[in-house]
Amino acid sequence: MNASDAVPPAGQGNNLPVVAPQLRALRRRAGLTLEAAARAAGLSPAHLSRLETGQRQPSLPMLLALARIYGTTVSELLGETVADRDAIVRAADMEPTLAAGWTYFQAGAPGRGMQALRVRAPYGTQGDIVRVHPGEEWLYVLKGRLRLQLGDTAHLLAPGDSAHFDSLTPHRLAAADHDGVELLFVHTLLQSPMASLCLGPLTGELP
Repeated sequence: MNASDAVPPAGQGNNLPVVAPQLRALRRRAGLTLEAAARAAGLSPAHLSRLETGQRQPSLPMLLALARIYGTTVSELLGETVADRDAIVRAADMEPTLAAGWTYFQAGAPGRGMQALRVRAPYGTQGDIVRVHPGEEWLYVLKGRLRLQLGDTAHLLAPGDSAHFDSLTPHRLAAADHDGVELLFVHTLLQSPMASLCLGPLTGELP
């Protein structure tokens, strides 16, 4: 997945048709012309006009930029209200998802501008996968030790350690101990599939 990936067009199994009218309404509420908003977001007026008329669907980086410019949230841009979602996620409702040997538990509500997960990684899995995707990433080690490679630099994180980085930096994660590692994981790539945040396996192992 890369920075050009966009939210799918309306009618493809999602609830995004509300984005276009919301974009226009919130721009007008902020008192901005189409030209001024487009300039602030680094877009052409024609591109922003297509977003507002539903001819194009915005990527998450665009939504984040527009939300900042309009003084609102990604959730409001998506047409959500407080009543649309529950702020609390109960442990009993966190269904596990398995992907390439890792176990993922959704720890946040859907439709947010960030995706929050609790992750269990056994020893010897996914250590050769490099991940690169737009946005930011934050992780916190709960149990065990994590080997994290950011670009050319390797780090060993113990329980209580955390990392916060630009996720366009190539990064690899692996459990350092035979008992595996458990961590909290938050990223700003809107509700991405668990197993898609990677470019693929590389040769070699983490140092």
